[in-house]
Amino acid sequence: MKFWKMNGAGNDFIILNNLEERLPREDFPRIARILCERHLSIGADGLMVVEAPTEGGDFKMLFFNSDGSVGEMCGNGARCICRYGFENGLAREAQAVETTAGLVIGQRINERLYRVRLNDPTTIRLDSPVEVDGVRYACSYVELGDPGLPHAVIPYHDLENADPHELRELGRKLRWHPAFPKGANVNFYELVGEDRIYERTFERGVEDFTYACGTGTGSVVAVLTLQGKVSGHGVRADMRGGTLVIDAERVHSQITELHLTGPTNVVCKGEVTDELLFSREK
Repeated sequence: MKFWKMNGAGNDFIILNNLEERLPREDFPRIARILCERHLSIGADGLMVVEAPTEGGDFKMLFFNSDGSVGEMCGNGARCICRYGFENGLAREAQAVETTAGLVIGQRINERLYRVRLNDPTTIRLDSPVEVDGVRYACSYVELGDPGLPHAVIPYHDLENADPHELRELGRKLRWHPAFPKGANVNFYELVGEDRIYERTFERGVEDFTYACGTGTGSVVAVLTLQGKVSGHGVRADMRGGTLVIDAERVHSQITELHLTGPTNVVCKGEVTDELLFSREK
């Protein structure tokens, strides 16, 4: 079983081409759990599987979180898989990728830089405060695509210097908060300059902070654009894994287009030889 390991601003993924491997779809959650375990296997935030298109795209992307759960979409993953598709002859420089949340349009800018149009926001609630342990937190809620990928957007003072343990515990409680029936990716952010933010995202399915989150960054900028706190054009988001750029088109009280631009990195290519994985298949 051949694989690529890639990351987009530190958000890392394993990619399998099921056009070649022809693995049964029901095996993917188990494969994701085994291969994404960092200390026991390759390690990654998620598994992406290339499948044949069924809705007019160049190819289909199936996304599985590291715990084996299905993800509706992943922005950094989409940028990586666009590069994979281009370099493996599945698509041209401009391409359409089918995801569970809808069609994603990607564009190669140069060898490593890729831009994708994220799924349109289908739900935005700018004022949805939540309470944790008696403390009330300002919060906005965003869903991208259909079915919607849920994101909580929460301002946090001095985020870069926040206590890691306290922030992780707060992220975990918010991720499972009853205000979010589907759970939520929790995006903490701080405005650090004109059209510049610092962000940390606690991702459901990974159940921890990741180095970057593309759909989370898009959700934060969508909210801030509607609130008039950023311009929506070339907004830079700094995260542990690097910097992403968001462009949000606003028409009155709606975000009509949301674009994510950032780097991709091919870490390694090879053959899966994980004995735990194959012993379980026998």
